[in-house]
Amino acid sequence: SSDLFKLYSSGIRQGTCSATLGIMASRTASLRSMVRALGRNGQLRQLHVSRHVADKATARQIIEGSLKVSATKAPAQFAADHYLFEDADIKMLADLGINTQVVQHNASPGTLYNEALFYEKGSAILSTGALAAFSGAKTGRSPLDKRVVDEPSTSDDIWWGSVNIKLDAQTFRINRERAIDYLNTRERLYVFDGFAGWDPAYRLKIRVITSRAYHALFMHNMLIRPTEEELRSFGEPDYTIYNAGAFPANRATEGMTSGTSVSLNFASKEVVILGTEYAGEMKKGVFTIMNYLLPKKNILSMHASANEGKDGDVSIFFGLSGTGKTTLSADPERALIGDDEHAWTNDGVFNIEGGCYAKAVGLSREKEPEIFDAIRFGTLLENVVFDKRTGEVDYDNVSITENTRVSYPLEYIPNAKLPAVGGHPSNIVMLTCDAFGVLPPVSKLTPSQAMYHFISGYTAKVAGTEIGVTEPTATFSACFGAPFMVWHPAKYAELLAEKMAQHNVDAWLINTGWTGGAHGQGQRMSLKDTRAIIDAIHSGDLAKAEYENFPKFNLKVPKSCPGVDSKILMPNKTWSDQAEFDKTAEKLAALFKDNFKKFEGGCSADILAASPE
Repeated sequence: SSDLFKLYSSGIRQGTCSATLGIMASRTASLRSMVRALGRNGQLRQLHVSRHVADKATARQIIEGSLKVSATKAPAQFAADHYLFEDADIKMLADLGINTQVVQHNASPGTLYNEALFYEKGSAILSTGALAAFSGAKTGRSPLDKRVVDEPSTSDDIWWGSVNIKLDAQTFRINRERAIDYLNTRERLYVFDGFAGWDPAYRLKIRVITSRAYHALFMHNMLIRPTEEELRSFGEPDYTIYNAGAFPANRATEGMTSGTSVSLNFASKEVVILGTEYAGEMKKGVFTIMNYLLPKKNILSMHASANEGKDGDVSIFFGLSGTGKTTLSADPERALIGDDEHAWTNDGVFNIEGGCYAKAVGLSREKEPEIFDAIRFGTLLENVVFDKRTGEVDYDNVSITENTRVSYPLEYIPNAKLPAVGGHPSNIVMLTCDAFGVLPPVSKLTPSQAMYHFISGYTAKVAGTEIGVTEPTATFSACFGAPFMVWHPAKYAELLAEKMAQHNVDAWLINTGWTGGAHGQGQRMSLKDTRAIIDAIHSGDLAKAEYENFPKFNLKVPKSCPGVDSKILMPNKTWSDQAEFDKTAEKLAALFKDNFKKFEGGCSADILAASPE
């Protein structure tokens, strides 16, 4: 104690207190304790300030007082998921053959931020408070690597082919073992338990096991988050996702065509992910499960958005990427039920998800204010380019990928409806971006036509959007979500027809694409006109309108619509060259008919009769 005092006093006289403490800190544990004690009590600063007037007795008194053993205090209380502590029940993984000892179970966003920043390259906190994450080489889904196990209990139900590719049970076991072996090599793992489906009568318990905090945060946003009580009583999950995406599949394994594999086994109720760290694979894996299980209960699963009016009227919006599904369902005058995945039961509709997963490319507050303002703490931005000094995101920069994404909880949308359930729909809206400029801005569909266009799932790519695309190219995705459908598309179409008839629902085909000519000649439908059409649907004005027939496709087109120039409603009247229009319409009709050939075996005569002439 005397030696310590002499050294410290010498430091005071020489004005080198900090240096002296630094030297002694490396030599003696006693002085380290003193420094920490002084820092806690604020005495170190006092000694610095008074170093020219303090005498030895005063300094000795301060130091000896700081070194006294403090009274025992209760340990500091931290949240159960504090990043320094491991709170997961290891037994729930040990039974699966996973023995990693450091496991975060349903960690909070703050905890997962810390974990990502410490352990995952490319992670950063952005200027908005959102977390940036990098998914690695894969920045989108890998539909060609999706497999479904061919096993007796489901084999006769599944629509086998290019969407649902068969995998034998032995290969699945090999992949599962490979995933578990990889997870066992990790020093830390993350488990998230959540629900799929807002209606408690139909929801599934989903468990996600992953090696990345980024994935855990993503599923925290996208699944429905359990309350503390629900988590305590969660029990065994209905389905488990093993995300070992940082480790590749073995190409030599039978049935594997690349280092990526996303395989689903309905018998064991498991999903195994290898060779891709793209988070969207987990979201769509859950949707694929629901797309099989719900129709077995006579419930229609839908790749669609939904909103609700002030009078409780619900609208469903089907549409592929780029058709305006998210934009048109985000209506300030209507509550958002959800933006992507829904189910229609005997009681109404419910959202399957607990969050939203929107495209971020070109995002701005002017174009998408609700989504832009949802980017804050807890939000995940995937594969975006940002300024490392300021944390500002350049949403127009697609140097990593054009598929930049943002994931956020549903409650981040101001007019979101929670719980995310609604009544039976009054209107079904099928959106298409017709780059050929042939289809009307709006047409009212008969039940058979609704089934035909639902199964077709048409939109178009335009020149310049992809390498090699030099003219409008038709794209068909059955039920507006073919990669996630498990049954034959006719199964979903029949459920839709049944529910539409039962609840007297109107169906509409909305073209958000081109008018007055094809892409490169005509112009894009204005958002103002499309919104006016949607408003007229919701008000009931279009249902009462007078209609005329649109030839070739035999669609009913209104002669007028409030807020819309009637000249644009009949497409052939907007083209200056009628011969060119007829030729283009003939081409598009042929594409429809050619695409539908693969569905003819499972469709009724009424649906087949709805084909273009």
